Amino acid sequence: MITQETVTRLIEDKIAGSDMFIVDVTVRPGNVIDVTLDGDSGVTIEACTDVHRHLLHEMDREVEDYSLEVSSPDLTKPLKVVRQYIKNVGRDLAVKKPDKTKIEGELIGATETGITLKTSQKEEVPGKKGKKLVEREINLEYAEIAEAKIMIRFK
Repeated sequence: MITQETVTRLIEDKIAGSDMFIVDVTVRPGNVIDVTLDGDSGVTIEACTDVHRHLLHEMDREVEDYSLEVSSPDLTKPLKVVRQYIKNVGRDLAVKKPDKTKIEGELIGATETGITLKTSQKEEVPGKKGKKLVEREINLEYAEIAEAKIMIRFK
């Protein structure tokens, strides 16, 4: 049986020394293998093809049949690994917390332990008429994030 660990090790061997990293490796029943790769400066179709060919070469279909797909992350999918957060500093993020509350803001920092979002909201300010735009920086640990997605904006 093909395992996630085996596939992950083969990919790590191939991408070592590059700016690429593994976002996800899934091996479903029937040996359906899905690999998602990203890179600090993005990932090209050619890079995905390279990894795909490497896996085809290293895993023998004569021994065990499988289906293989290697792709880059979909913009509509949640961020999964720390390097994705670091790579996307400066972009707008929509974060859902485990208690179902939502926070939207600019990702201004990401570390191994958490992120910092800059939010802007109109709020009543004591002693002022009407609402004023108030900016805040919110620190969240990864354990406080149920889901985080890049917000796509068209200007």
